[in-house]
Amino acid sequence: MSKTDIEDGGRRLADMRLRDLFAADPNRVAAFTFTAPHLTLDLSRQRIDGDALAALARLAVSQDVAGWRDRMAGGEIVNTTEGRAARHMALRAPAPPAEVSETRARMRALAAAIARGALRGAGGAVISNILHIGIGGSDLGPRLVADALKDHRNGALTLRFAANIDGADFAEAVEGLDPDRTLVIVVSKTFTTLETLFNAGLARDWLAGRGAVAAVTAAPRRAAAWGVAEEHIFPFWDWVGGRYSLWSAVGLSCAIALSRDGAAEPSGTVFDRLLAGAAEMDAHFLKAPFERNAPLITAAAQHWNRAALNHKSYAIAPYAHRLQLLPAYLQQLEMESNGKGVGRDGEALRRAASVVTWGAVGANAQHSFFQMLHQGVEETPVEFVLVKDAGGPGRTALMANALAQAQALMHGRSTAEAHADMVGQGLSGADADRLAPHRAFPGDRATTILALDDLSPESVGALIAFYEHRTVAQAFLAGINPFDQYGVELGKEMARALTPALDGDAPPPDDPATAAWIARLRG
Repeated sequence: MSKTDIEDGGRRLADMRLRDLFAADPNRVAAFTFTAPHLTLDLSRQRIDGDALAALARLAVSQDVAGWRDRMAGGEIVNTTEGRAARHMALRAPAPPAEVSETRARMRALAAAIARGALRGAGGAVISNILHIGIGGSDLGPRLVADALKDHRNGALTLRFAANIDGADFAEAVEGLDPDRTLVIVVSKTFTTLETLFNAGLARDWLAGRGAVAAVTAAPRRAAAWGVAEEHIFPFWDWVGGRYSLWSAVGLSCAIALSRDGAAEPSGTVFDRLLAGAAEMDAHFLKAPFERNAPLITAAAQHWNRAALNHKSYAIAPYAHRLQLLPAYLQQLEMESNGKGVGRDGEALRRAASVVTWGAVGANAQHSFFQMLHQGVEETPVEFVLVKDAGGPGRTALMANALAQAQALMHGRSTAEAHADMVGQGLSGADADRLAPHRAFPGDRATTILALDDLSPESVGALIAFYEHRTVAQAFLAGINPFDQYGVELGKEMARALTPALDGDAPPPDDPATAAWIARLRG
């Protein structure tokens, strides 16, 4: 699909009313509803039609999306800047590589030992607390899974997370914990991450030789040099990107905390079931044709929204309290992967490959940013995430709110309708004239509904894998590398250089604004 195809398609559909798209195709809901393992997607309220999908399918061919997907699955180098494979699917494969199987077995063994009270700290106390220390991809994925599958938690264990270099985060994480009964799990791919090693140092001081320490890293020698016993070092590998690493030993804290008695159920441990759900989505992504491939189709729709319709962001609103961390997880997954300014060839991109990802849990979000979504000047597409078999009190009201918001965003309310409604409620004509513009909703605002079957481990695994594949597919459509993250590094390098100046051990940099702030902060 050429730039002209995008511009022509955007001009054709930009001002078309969504209701007219439904009127033109009575079959639209069925035609734009897609299924994948454990979830259903409705794109019928996106400003897209059959011609646009056909053009996007041609783009997928011209960009060799299937080829890049298959090379990724085959373990070939797809991280072109760092010369690495991206084999995160191998971590959840039913028949994984030997090193993955070995690490999985060690994870299961540790989880079982803790569940039956067999793991003791240095002082002899039974371990009953897990403190997970990591940041970015070493934090957000495990934190999301632990929250989403909280109903599967071992009630005898306490799980806490610390990520921020602000000491208040660590202080809150250890509040009320007994060091004698705490296993600290330090997660860092390189074992050089500043924030993680800072918090790990705080944890080591807090333990004071008690409790226990484990490390998850692709640099086991550094972990050993830091003081972690070899039997408590769990590896992962440089072919696993941090934000795609949940399925490795990075998920160790989840494998432990989501193990009620340490024994595998007939369908496997909770963590095994999470991996199995992700593997089901992998098979769909690898085998389903473009027109039925949920990650590819939604990646294409998001590419269309950015490239053809010039939307600069989208909002994610999970209508499930257990998925409240999904927006934060997706912010990192999508923007760290695809927030690039150049293609794989190093040439500047003509249009952004990624939009801004943001959001919050519904229905709370309705009382904050939904005002802008409904009545703001710019249209922002919204993705609603529902759980069909959520159960519990309030489910009907929650689902009604989600469906109503999507309906209202599409249909809106005209000034005349608002006027008539107010007059019908007894307002005078003059008051209705004055207030009608403020109570009108433009409508014609695009939405997607993604419905997860339930919050089983399999469904949560499939959901996260779906978003991974959608993110990678968007990158392949745009011709960028989603597996490096050099944009993270420059500020961190400068922070290391500024620390001595803030401590008074070095002169400020030759930057008047920064130097002035160093003087202010030093008092």
